[in-house]
Amino acid sequence: MTRGALDGRSAIITGANQGFGLAIARAFVREGAHVLICARDKARLKAAREDLGKQVIAEAADVSREDHVERIVKRAISEFGPLHILINNAGIYGPKGTIDQIEWAEWVKAVAINLYGSVLMCRAVVPHMRAQRYGKIVQISGGGATNPLPRLSAYAASKAAVVRFAETLAEELREFRIDVNAAAPGALNTRLLDEVLQAGPEKVGREFYERAVKQKADGGVPLERGAQLCVFLASAASDGITGKLLSAVWDPWEELAQHAGDLSGDLYTLRRIVPKDRGLKWGDR
Repeated sequence: MTRGALDGRSAIITGANQGFGLAIARAFVREGAHVLICARDKARLKAAREDLGKQVIAEAADVSREDHVERIVKRAISEFGPLHILINNAGIYGPKGTIDQIEWAEWVKAVAINLYGSVLMCRAVVPHMRAQRYGKIVQISGGGATNPLPRLSAYAASKAAVVRFAETLAEELREFRIDVNAAAPGALNTRLLDEVLQAGPEKVGREFYERAVKQKADGGVPLERGAQLCVFLASAASDGITGKLLSAVWDPWEELAQHAGDLSGDLYTLRRIVPKDRGLKWGDR
């Protein structure tokens, strides 16, 4: 990609008033996109809008509420006209602790924001993208999508669902040239990490807590790395790449366009591992 990879494109980025969402917004503005950012915290949202500049508009909203989602999309289309990109970044860890000890209402709230919120946003933008026969949707995944996360079950379950929803929606929309992918930005030093450190090992588990302490000291994965993956997935350079879960850190996403012919199968997807995948001679029927 060259500078200006998003020239002439418009985007909605949810959860973009701080942390990784704000980093994505900065990268999009730098690449020429017109951007609407949304989040629940009005004060932080205003500060983010002032930091990002004139190409950006801000709308305070809760993506788990259907009326808020409709308002976000309506304003984006009113301001920008065609809507090309949706980045579903809004998310929370939710309650920390074993499933029998956490507050059920908090567990449901996490799933509502992480999963239902992203689905509601997709439902709202898809008719517009389908009408223009083009679009880019990026679901922000996380470690919970590909690994068990004891004591963070709402986060893990919702993030795995976010990825499978992306894979499914990609098939629904393939004929309309709407690419739907999930992006895993890596271990980031954001407010979510601070929440883990504040919760302590008795709530999140000793092993996970110690990894968090080390990550905090080491600095974590640069936010810019994941933001650049989002730029790629929102740009023309990724046209036709759809239904994939890509790691900003571990996958050679910059080279994927060269291997488009190999991506029609289950590469970079959630899948079940069977014995023969590990060289074992049993398990087939």
